[in-house]
Amino acid sequence: QVQLVESGGGLVQAGGSLRLSCAASGGTFSTSAMGWFRRTPGKEREFVAGIMWSGVNTYVADSVKGRFTISRDNAKNTVYLQMNSLKPEDTAVYYCAQGRNLRSVVVGTVDYWGQGTQVTVSS
Repeated sequence: QVQLVESGGGLVQAGGSLRLSCAASGGTFSTSAMGWFRRTPGKEREFVAGIMWSGVNTYVADSVKGRFTISRDNAKNTVYLQMNSLKPEDTAVYYCAQGRNLRSVVVGTVDYWGQGTQVTVSS
């Protein structure tokens, strides 16, 4: 059974940075696309960033483009989300997800979800 465990969330001031990590186990991480999503109360889960199995191609939502970067280390079965220039509107629970390919991840068709990690950005 695939398990995705996020870490790295917390409280940060606006303009600050955080790096989220998602460690995967029990599956075929190195051949799967990975992604990050977020959800705020009262809103649907929102796609943030995705990366294909090799790391060559990535896709980032317009709302975070230029500020967030997704990367992966297949030797460590870990995907990262580097978040810079954080804004209060980035406050959300961030979820890691695993899917068959980058296109499916981008549209939210994923096979596994992590439990989420809270990111709070104060103004």
